[in-house]
Amino acid sequence: MKQHLNTLFVMTEGAYLAKDGSTVAVRVEQEVRLRVPFHNLGGIVCLGRIGVSPALMSACGEAGIAISLCTEHGRFLARISGFTPGNVLLRREQYRRADDPSACAVIVRGLLAGKIANSRTVLMRALRDRPGLACEESLERAVVSLGASLRALERHDDPDRLRGLEGDAANVYFAVFNGLVTDDSGAFKFTSRSRRPPLDRMNSLLSFLYAMLAHDARSACESVGLDPAVGFLHRDRPGRPGLALDLMEEFRPFLADRLALSLVNRGQVKPSGFTVAPNGAVTMHDSTRREVVAAYQRRKQEFITHPFLGEKTTVGLLIHLQARLLSRHIRGDLDAYPPFVWQ
Repeated sequence: MKQHLNTLFVMTEGAYLAKDGSTVAVRVEQEVRLRVPFHNLGGIVCLGRIGVSPALMSACGEAGIAISLCTEHGRFLARISGFTPGNVLLRREQYRRADDPSACAVIVRGLLAGKIANSRTVLMRALRDRPGLACEESLERAVVSLGASLRALERHDDPDRLRGLEGDAANVYFAVFNGLVTDDSGAFKFTSRSRRPPLDRMNSLLSFLYAMLAHDARSACESVGLDPAVGFLHRDRPGRPGLALDLMEEFRPFLADRLALSLVNRGQVKPSGFTVAPNGAVTMHDSTRREVVAAYQRRKQEFITHPFLGEKTTVGLLIHLQARLLSRHIRGDLDAYPPFVWQ
C-alpha cells in the first residue's frame, strides 16, 4: 500500500534546491532555510523562479520523487522524473481501450458519474448546512438537473455524447456556484469559469487548486504504471496529461471547489491578497498562495473511509487508490471503473 508522503511546495523567488546528503536543502540567499529527507517526500513543486541543482534532479529521479516546474500562478511548465517502472502490458491495454469507443465509454461513464455526483453533493450540502439561502430555489433546480444528468449517463455508449453531457452538467453546476459564496463584499463574486487568465478572484483560486490537484493526479497515474498522457475523457493533445486530467475530474468538486469555498467563506483568504491587472487578469499574492498551499496540505491529511474499498485512508491517498482501481479495470480485474463518490 502506498504511504501518504508530503509534497514540498517552494514559492520563494530566487530559492535554490540542492542535494545535501539524503535531504533536499532549500537555500535562499545562500542560507539554508529548510531540509527535508528524501524518504518523507512524494514530490516537489516549484512555483516561480526556483533553481534546482543537477545533483538533486538525479537523486530525486532515482528516489522516485518527481519535480514539477510551474509559473508562480501554478501553470504547469515541465516535469523532471526518473524511469517509470510501468507495466508495458498495462499501458498497451490502456492504449487499446483509449482507441476503442465502447471500452472508452465504459471508463468515461465512470469518471463522469463521480464528477457529477460529487458536484451534486456540494450543492446538496450547501442546502442542508445553510437553509434559507437566497438562491435556494436555483440550487434545488440544479440538484434535480444534475440528478437527471447522472441517469442520462446510463443511456449513452458514445464517448462524444457522454462528453456533451459533462459539459451541460458543468454549466448547470457553475451557473449556481456563486450562490455558495457567503462573502458579503462581492470581491469573490463568480459569474462563469474563466482560465488563462482567470478573470476574477474565485477563478484565480480555483485554477491554482486545480493545478496542484493535476500534479497529484499525474503522480498517481505514474505510480501504478499508467501513461498520464493518454486519457479517455480528455482526448490526446501534445503536451497535455489527458489521463491525469481524467482522474482529477471526480476530485474537483470534493477537494478543490469545497476548499476554495471554505477559504473564502471563512475569511482565510482576503480580497486584498489578489492583484487585478489592466487586462482583467487576476493573480494571487505570494502570501495568499502560501495560505492556499497550507490549507490544501492540511486537507489531504484528513482521514476518510473509501466508499468502494471500505478502508480508512487519508484524503491525499484517495486519488492514488482511484488510479489503482482504474488500472485494475484496464487489466480486466474489475468489470467497470468504480469512481470515488463522496457521501
